Amino acid sequence: MKVIQHTAEELRTALVSNSKDLAKIYSKYTKEERCLLEEGFHSGQPGSLFQPITVHSDSDWISAHPEEPQDFESFYRDSYRRTPDASHNTIYIQTIGSFGEVGALTDQYVEWLRDYCQAFFYGLSVKLLPAVTVSETGCSFRVNSNSNNLQILTGDLLRFLGNKKPKDAFCIVGITMIDLYPEDSWNFVFGQASLSMGMGVFSFARYDDNFYTRGYAGRLKKRIQPRRGDYSVFEGYYTPPITSTLLLRSCKTMTHEIGHMFGIGHCQWLNCVMQGSNHLEESDRRPLDFCPICLRKIHVSVGFKIAERYKALLHWMEEDRSQTSGPETASHPATCFPKPTEAFHTSQQWLRRCLDRLETGNR
Repeated sequence: MKVIQHTAEELRTALVSNSKDLAKIYSKYTKEERCLLEEGFHSGQPGSLFQPITVHSDSDWISAHPEEPQDFESFYRDSYRRTPDASHNTIYIQTIGSFGEVGALTDQYVEWLRDYCQAFFYGLSVKLLPAVTVSETGCSFRVNSNSNNLQILTGDLLRFLGNKKPKDAFCIVGITMIDLYPEDSWNFVFGQASLSMGMGVFSFARYDDNFYTRGYAGRLKKRIQPRRGDYSVFEGYYTPPITSTLLLRSCKTMTHEIGHMFGIGHCQWLNCVMQGSNHLEESDRRPLDFCPICLRKIHVSVGFKIAERYKALLHWMEEDRSQTSGPETASHPATCFPKPTEAFHTSQQWLRRCLDRLETGNR
């Protein structure tokens, strides 16, 4: 295992900048906020809120995809980055295909994702668009010749999302429980985005703990070659059960991808939700939230009180689960479903420590 340990001076420059105008903006943070942000300078020390990045193999993202690190100044000066404004301040989520058996639990899962996104990008509006079936997208699809599971083509889905994007959208993201592929020569892809157009689509299919096992229920029982446009193969197709781990992985992926819509690159400074990942084990090592450098990037883009954002995230994880219920419809009366937040325990503790720092201003 390799530890990427930057010096305190390197991290200070990445966060604050040597530019006088950006340093002046930084000085507007309160003493307590600066204390929290500068905690990153002590990464890896006992009790630190932030940890250095660890590289466990050559297949990890940083080893396989060398990139120029993006500090705050390079982010801020990027003329191509997109920022929400009064006319484009809503994040839209479009579900594609089944998310499980039709019912209140499926509806509630998607609502949990929306609420988490609302807290994570605190200050922006997050709305769900009416769910669509795979056939409504008109996308191409195939059966993966290796894993024998259904896959849908990302380029077609992005074109569909472009046509559906509301006028007040900052961005629109499509989410699905069906595996994806970007072109015939690729085995699969977790997701794909057009950052300039504010669109992205990503799949949670491979976040099923059993996806890479022989017994994965999404493998088709027989080798078939579905006809183009015959979407009947998706009727009753397997979707992963809604578990605490699936919810955590879904929240992490969704916020990572939306973070890119703001122009935030893959983080190479500290352990951060914006780190790239090549595989599930690496993705699971990422924390749920931003490092100080990426937090400053999203803060300057959206504008919020850091403590209020942390409180909103903590509330999402700790809200009275006995009051959590699915939407009431004629066919599905309101039903209580405990939000499965067991996998979020480490993040809950971390958020409490962050709020304690913001209240006391002490390490």
